[in-house]
Amino acid sequence: MVLDWGFILQHTYMFYDAFWLTLEISSIGIILAIIIGFLCALCLSFKPIFFLTRLSALYVEVARNTPLLIQLFFLYFGLSKVGLHISAFWCAIIGVAFLGGGYMCESFRAGLQSVGKAQKESALSIGLSRFDIVRYVIFPQALGVCMPSLAANVIFLIKETSVVGIIALADILYVSKDIIMMYAKTYEALFMLLCAYLVILLPLSLVFSFIERTIKQRL
Repeated sequence: MVLDWGFILQHTYMFYDAFWLTLEISSIGIILAIIIGFLCALCLSFKPIFFLTRLSALYVEVARNTPLLIQLFFLYFGLSKVGLHISAFWCAIIGVAFLGGGYMCESFRAGLQSVGKAQKESALSIGLSRFDIVRYVIFPQALGVCMPSLAANVIFLIKETSVVGIIALADILYVSKDIIMMYAKTYEALFMLLCAYLVILLPLSLVFSFIERTIKQRL
């Protein structure tokens, strides 16, 4: 198999808008997922209100056990049947945030619960408030524990955005399929798709590895 490098160089521009669309959906969705996951992890770890604890547990189970594809169908096609119309762009972001929040919650919860009870009691004994205990004692240690799984979740969610083309969003996979259909250049399209994901994911992987090493050195 010999790739047509001339074709690849001439049609790389087709991935430009799709590349930034994938990054935009991923970044907004992942930020929201981290916020949702952290709040749910706090509810499940500290159980402040019974209703919120049960609601968080239910949400995590639903989010982790339903595929993003089904969630997108529900958001884009299902909700429109009851008069709630959401654009494809925001359906994709909500879907990524909803799915990711469940996984982020489990990562944060594992980190929060890894901190020993003795440390929490010691912090209470010196007069720290519960907020200060979470901020200064629990969270720094929890972050070191959960960072590897958080990084894995971020990379997982970016790869999951490959299904947003099902609701007519022209992400990089969507553009790859267009190139295959228009020019019958399957290997070239797949090679460009591979390169596009590597450009996004490889630097992220290196950054997370650096952050993880830095946190471990400071603990």
